[in-house]
Amino acid sequence: MTLYERLGGVFAIATVVDDFVDRVMTDPRLNANPKVKEAHHKVAPAGFKYLVTEQVCHATGGPQRYTGRSMYDSHVHLEINEAQWQAFLDDFRQTLDKFNVPAPERAELLAIVECTKSDIVLALTP
Repeated sequence: MTLYERLGGVFAIATVVDDFVDRVMTDPRLNANPKVKEAHHKVAPAGFKYLVTEQVCHATGGPQRYTGRSMYDSHVHLEINEAQWQAFLDDFRQTLDKFNVPAPERAELLAIVECTKSDIVLALTP
């Protein structure tokens, strides 16, 4: 059984994404970065939720195809740092807690998210 199926399919995933995106869009730790705050106000939440739902469904083995931009192209200009990445992960964990996502599925989801870090977090050169 795929992770997508174990999570309950598109409707369950969309419900979790709805909560998560609301949490991220209003997180003062993330919005302290003016570029992130501006991006949050440029995009319609419903459209953003749609794309994130597509992406999660695709990444977990669902039939959906992600039609958005790459993680790098979507984030390179935002100058996201490690502290903001950790705040994002905290928001993600809070959402997973709220929906009582079981430990095995939670670990798989966190691994999927972690593999995007190098495309999202600004690599600081010494």
